Amino acid sequence: MKTATIPSLRVDPELRAAAESVLKEGETLSAFVENSLRAQIHYRKTQAEFIARGLRAREEAKRTGVYYSSEDVLAHLEAKIAAAKAKLDK
Repeated sequence: MKTATIPSLRVDPELRAAAESVLKEGETLSAFVENSLRAQIHYRKTQAEFIARGLRAREEAKRTGVYYSSEDVLAHLEAKIAAAKAKLDK
């Protein structure tokens, strides 16, 4: 597969210095920018999927008339956590 380039980016010297100050040993600024870009893409896709699931759930609730209170949801999640902890303790 051929590689492509990302357009060069002009930033304030302070931003470049801040980025360079957090580089890990042996990490290049280019690698840092690439990893940041990948992380932001993943974040935005995940966020869009989350919103889509929420909208589908809202439509399903409207269609069926079945709604759950926050207390019901939290109780269900707490039960799942308790079950997972019990499984780990075995």
